[in-house]
Amino acid sequence: MTNPNEWVTVPLHSVAHGRAGDKGNRLNVSIVPYNALAFDALATQLTPEKVLSLYSHRGAASVRRYDLPLLPAFNFVMDDVLEGGVNGSLNLDGHGKSNSFILLAMPVKVKKAWINAGHVFDSE
Repeated sequence: MTNPNEWVTVPLHSVAHGRAGDKGNRLNVSIVPYNALAFDALATQLTPEKVLSLYSHRGAASVRRYDLPLLPAFNFVMDDVLEGGVNGSLNLDGHGKSNSFILLAMPVKVKKAWINAGHVFDSE
């Protein structure tokens, strides 16, 4: 039998979902854990510095993280990541809608119980 309190490393998408949007050359990525109990563990791992590193190949100049613990969720705002934005880029995804997958692939360390927990406000 596996221990649900055991810590394992998995891709972020195993414990959270994401949504991306854009305004000009600014990308916005929201991350929402499936289990509210994962919020604090993710907060220590999803630092602006780590996220900036993940998007450095896209030219990201800065990352700001906004914590929304009552939802629970994180909102990351990244500058200069969309190659000029939808009107100024030859990139196929100039709108940035699929860019959440870059962050969702990031390895994170979480309790087994939080993996695919099912819904956002699961607190058991």
